[in-house]
Amino acid sequence: MCGIAGIYAVEHASETLFNALIMLQHRGQDGAGIATIDKNTMYMRRRNGLLNEGFNEAHHIEGLKGNMGIGHLRYPTAGGTSASECQPFYVNSPFGLALAHNGNLTNTAELREELFAKERRHINTGSDSEVLLNYLALYLQDCDVSKPEEIFAAVSKLFNKCRGAYSVVSLMVNVGLLAFRDPNAIRPLILGSRTSLAGTEYMLASESAALTASNFTIERDLDAGEAIFIDMDGNIFSQKCAGENAVKNPCIFEYVYFARPDSIIDGISVHKSRQRMGRFLAESVKKEISAGDIDVVIPVPDSSRVSAVELALELGINYREGLVKNRYIGRTFMMPRQDMRDVAVNRKLAAVDMEIRDKNILLVDDSIVRGTTCKQIIELARRAGAKKVYFASAAPPIIYPNVYGIDMPSHSELVANGRSNEEVRDAIGSDGLVYQKLPDLIASAQEGNPKIKNFDVSIFNGEYVTNDIDDEYLQLLDLARRDDSKTQLGFFNELEANYN
Repeated sequence: MCGIAGIYAVEHASETLFNALIMLQHRGQDGAGIATIDKNTMYMRRRNGLLNEGFNEAHHIEGLKGNMGIGHLRYPTAGGTSASECQPFYVNSPFGLALAHNGNLTNTAELREELFAKERRHINTGSDSEVLLNYLALYLQDCDVSKPEEIFAAVSKLFNKCRGAYSVVSLMVNVGLLAFRDPNAIRPLILGSRTSLAGTEYMLASESAALTASNFTIERDLDAGEAIFIDMDGNIFSQKCAGENAVKNPCIFEYVYFARPDSIIDGISVHKSRQRMGRFLAESVKKEISAGDIDVVIPVPDSSRVSAVELALELGINYREGLVKNRYIGRTFMMPRQDMRDVAVNRKLAAVDMEIRDKNILLVDDSIVRGTTCKQIIELARRAGAKKVYFASAAPPIIYPNVYGIDMPSHSELVANGRSNEEVRDAIGSDGLVYQKLPDLIASAQEGNPKIKNFDVSIFNGEYVTNDIDDEYLQLLDLARRDDSKTQLGFFNELEANYN
């Protein structure tokens, strides 16, 4: 999962772009980058770490000149962890082209091989985003870029070639800003605008919170297979570049965990969807745990807090903040190795004894992935004096890997894979375990926008919306994603090459 943003500004773009990326920092903590164009010149800065670590001086922002720019926050699902893997990526032909990408291609190895063998294009990193950039460059090569319809034709060719999930913002030197969303619209991309006496400005971003924080008005989410082009004069063009089968299947995990609660994605309030998750989950808790056996409901901060409040209200049980979060520790789910996650959890959370001691508590979390984090939290609660510790997940059991840009671990690392609910309960050490039901999770999101008929829920049911994932692919992915493989540069593409 990554965060992306692109802007056409009346004047200097980089400061507004920086502010937008700050609002998206939760989507990627491994690296950050910004590229801008000023007529015939592109300026770029890319660094490992958090945004304000790599852009901590005013001159870093001021040096990114021009009124158009794109930015990226990296959360790696493939490739290494060096600064060379940070985005945006750049090629000098045609025009000078930079690209930032959120998602994951599912046919990367095939595309890499073809780029080298047929097109004589060299890929320098382990990132699928560089592959995507080179195909875009290839299809734009012979375009008359003064005609938006020819740019959109190039995007159509890209859609026919590249499979998987990809929301993209890109810059073409002295041409403009191009953004598009894959034919299944798995990853989010939202358009906003703001108007002043100086003119109208446009921004595209992964979440609406990045727009509204800079006083942009939300215009709309990009449709499945849609592209938007903004030329150097601020004229905006859009076209659906995929066929009739292009239909939105947004990733439901955006609403469960990744997105900010103040964001609206595909017309669905993340906050409201999490409230509904809490209410549905409460019904399941009523059936599986005696309400009289729960003294207090405690959220695992932060993304489960909204659901926990609603669950407590539905059950008529006291809600308490029994765990304190150290806000200087990043999101542990995003850390690449288990030993890093273990240390981070111990530093991240502390128990409030007076809310826990001598009580039967119900801990509420957004989801259970590996099970190691919730096991540590349950042990923390017991050390704080809890009599019983129940655990509830606002998401169903996660039993399949994600192939669309979330680094869900291998089958062997998913605690619910191959285990019954009772076995998961025993593995994490709780006195009881309640999972959200998949139809209830879908209803929680769908109620916010009934026009969306389907969501990507592949991590729960194994049904991949791109229809190109089989057991062999998942076996290779399983090898690539094991924690002991993650220190190898380019591990994913090296192993995936065997698939073809």
